[in-house]
Amino acid sequence: MLRIGLTGGIGAGKSEVSRQLAALGAVIVDSDLIAREVVAPGTPGLAAVAAEFGPGVLLPDGSLDRPALGRIVFGDPARLAALNAIVHPLVRARSAELEAAAGPDAVVVHDVPLLAENGLAPLYDLVVVVDVPDAERLRRLTELRGMPEDEARARMAAQATREDRLAVADLVLDNSGDLEQLTARVRELWQQLEQRRA
Repeated sequence: MLRIGLTGGIGAGKSEVSRQLAALGAVIVDSDLIAREVVAPGTPGLAAVAAEFGPGVLLPDGSLDRPALGRIVFGDPARLAALNAIVHPLVRARSAELEAAAGPDAVVVHDVPLLAENGLAPLYDLVVVVDVPDAERLRRLTELRGMPEDEARARMAAQATREDRLAVADLVLDNSGDLEQLTARVRELWQQLEQRRA
């Protein structure tokens, strides 16, 4: 098994790279999706979050009210740490289950937005960083996603710097071009990963 950590700043195109790698045969373990799964209605994770933060973080249908929870934890490091203490162990456990089910010959790509921020690079055989200059990321967030510029800048500032991400990279995937160029680069990356696995 080859274990890859895939990361990139917001607007870099990491999700598209992940999607293309899945189409080529990689097993994707998506941290964001798992983080939602472990606090779905009826889960012990959601019960723990509600016990910690109160019934105000639940919607009438019993699901998590993410904006309400966000208002509590963002800007309060102690409350964010309390949330992470509940969610992160559940995400790690579920990620390990998915990886174990992949089989010994798999290329397992862990899609981890905050890999650099959380010092997770040593957990993987290789770290792949999807890289785009900051000015281009800002353009994509504002023009393509319609995000207000101040919000886009704040989200970018809340993540690791481009330099910090590149510092943990074993391989850098340049996504400053168009989709066709990205697809060609992802195919090249996949060939490299298959060679390393072999």
